[in-house]
This record gives sequence, C-alpha cells and structure tokens, in this order.
Amino acid sequence: MPLPLVVLAGMALLCVADPLSHPTGSRVAQLSANFGMKVFQEVAKASPDRNVAFSPFGVASVLAMLQMAAAGESRSQIKAAMEYGVNERGIPQALRWLRKELTALKNQDRVDVADALFVQRDLGLTPGFMKTFARTFRQTVKQVNFTEGERARFIINSWVKDSTHGMISDFLGPGTVDDLTRLVLVNAVYFKGLWKLPFPEADTRQRVFHKSDGSRVVVPMMEQTAKFNYGEFFTPDQVDYDVVELPYHGDTLSMLIAAPYRREVPLATLTRVLDARLLGEWKANMTQVPRQLVLPKFSLESESDLRRPLQELGVRDVFSLGAADFSSLSAEESLYVAQALQKVKIEVNESGTKASSATAAIVYARMAPLEIIMDRPFLFVVRHNPTGAILFMGQVMEP
Repeated sequence: MPLPLVVLAGMALLCVADPLSHPTGSRVAQLSANFGMKVFQEVAKASPDRNVAFSPFGVASVLAMLQMAAAGESRSQIKAAMEYGVNERGIPQALRWLRKELTALKNQDRVDVADALFVQRDLGLTPGFMKTFARTFRQTVKQVNFTEGERARFIINSWVKDSTHGMISDFLGPGTVDDLTRLVLVNAVYFKGLWKLPFPEADTRQRVFHKSDGSRVVVPMMEQTAKFNYGEFFTPDQVDYDVVELPYHGDTLSMLIAAPYRREVPLATLTRVLDARLLGEWKANMTQVPRQLVLPKFSLESESDLRRPLQELGVRDVFSLGAADFSSLSAEESLYVAQALQKVKIEVNESGTKASSATAAIVYARMAPLEIIMDRPFLFVVRHNPTGAILFMGQVMEP
C-alpha cells in the first residue's frame, strides 16, 4: 500500500543500543521512552489539530531531576508515573550510561544532551544533595540570584542557547522567573543527522497535502525511490497503518514515520497506542522493500505546557501549594512547581534533520515576597476586632 502523505507529530528519534550491554540502562531507556510518550499523548490529545513537536527524552530527564529533589508523596507520584526511582540501586549508573550512548562519537550523527539545575544562591540545600545530583547527572548545581529576575533569565536562556547550538534562543519569556523562584531544572537536547540516503533536491516539487479537516494545501515535498525498511501494521481496533524507516548515515539513529492508510482516519487513532514496546515491534517486523517515498519538507516550532499532561499521569502534588514536598532539596523553604514547559524546534529537509528541545520545571517558594503591590483589583474590609463586626467592605476594580 502506498505511504500516505501524513507525518506523525512528535516523531521519536531512536537510539539502537545493544540491550545486553547494560540491562538496567536498556530498561531505564524503555521506561523513560514510555513515560515521555505518555506525556506526548496527553499534549497531542489537547491539541488534535495543531502541529506538535515534542521530546520524550527531555521531559523524562527533567522529571528524573525533579524526582531527586522531591520527597514523600511528591516523589512517590513521580516515581509511579516513571516506573523507576532515581535513587534505586543501579539507576544513576544507568542514566549516565544512557547519556553516554546517546552522545557517543560512534553514532556519527550528532546528539548533545545537557542537564542543569539553577538554584537560588542563598537557598540552604539539604546536605549531600549537590554531590548526589552531580554524580547522577554529571552536572554541577549552578547558583544564580533570582531576585534579579531578568539577569537570571538571561543566564538560563544563554545556557539553553549554547546547549542547543542557537536553535532555541529565548526559552524563558519575560517575567517567567522572579523573587519567588528558587529553582529551575532544565534539560537540553540537540540533534543533527544526515540521511543515509539523501533526497535529491532536484526532485523536490510542490504537491498537495491533505489536512485533517478535509482541506488541502500545496507544500514542497521531497521524493526518492530506494529500498526502505517498511511495514504494514494494525492497531488493536484493526485500523491499518504504514510505517517506514529513514536511517541516518551513522545507522544508530533513524526516523520512523507512521500514518493511517486511509486519509479519513484521525492520526489520534495511532497516537494513543504508542509506547516503546510498539516501536520495538515495528523495528522487528519491517522488511526492506523498494518504495517511492514522498515526504514533505517541514520545519516545526512548538511550545507545550506540561502541567496538565503530568497531572493527568498522576504527578499532582508537586504542583500544589499545600502538598508539594521538596525537602530532599531543601528544608529551608516550602517549595512547589509553578511551571513545567518544553520548547522544540525541528527542521527536516533533503539532507537530513536538525532538532533541539529545552524542557524545564520552575520551582517557586510558597512564602510571600517582601514587597506587596496591589496593582490589580482587590477587596477591602473594615472590621471591629473586639466584636468581629464588619463596618465596611467592598471591592476596588479601578481606583
């Protein structure tokens, strides 16, 4: 059956590792992929008609760091969602092994991974936290002054820009960090891969692309005839779909493209059944066959709010002012996650793929700032305290 001209949003970039080389590392890689894809499914569910580019590895990395900082029920919820604990025996070594495999020169295609924890410089950290964090993630804790909000934002954005080779240059927007910010955990991923079989630029031409609402647009599409790994599969609901693999020149990474065979079938039919096991089944059951592949050139930029998707997966307490527990990080202040977000940029053309992601969890203090500015509508009450009588009250919507 011919390959439909539909691209799966949020495609996974797969690192093919020998599962016998590090059993715990391979298990952590699969669990992290599963968790990241579950978050993607929630993001895609909330945005069924818009482009979404996503990094499952990025969100899993930030949640692993957040899990290390959390304690009590907050940590338990993250651990349950991820299905492993960062402090379990062998897990820190597995996380280091996974990053080493992803960034190894033997891949030939370039993958850079970086983690950072930016913490308020005068926040008293739990003894041993910095050492444990550095040992697990091979990164040091970076101290900044969030009371100088714009300066702190510039430092974080500069780190992200450098770590993504300029692809993501303004990660945190104005006002994202302020006096209440105590901690920002960030993961950055950069990937640049050349196709093993590049598309001839001369064969790229304008073709019709069919959108999910039935309308059509004309876009530049690449074309080549070659032998591809290809398979025909069925969802549990017996919806048939095609999968084709485009290897990068190092042969350790590839792009898998999947789409329902019939145009009228929503892509969500396929998206909601994705997990690491299914991707493994694709790889194991594809055969190399001659095909003419027609694929749109595309460049996507998307930003995802991760709060609701994570809450849907059971990670709730860390976002609650009253329930969050980050005593593993610091017992000095009560902390909670105010924002969790991800930005992704991906470019696919005749020569290959370039992609970057930045993922962050921003942790605030529950304490009130030293300065209180009533620059918004407010209530007032005039109360006689000995008796409790209310003499006057009202609301000021515009002074």
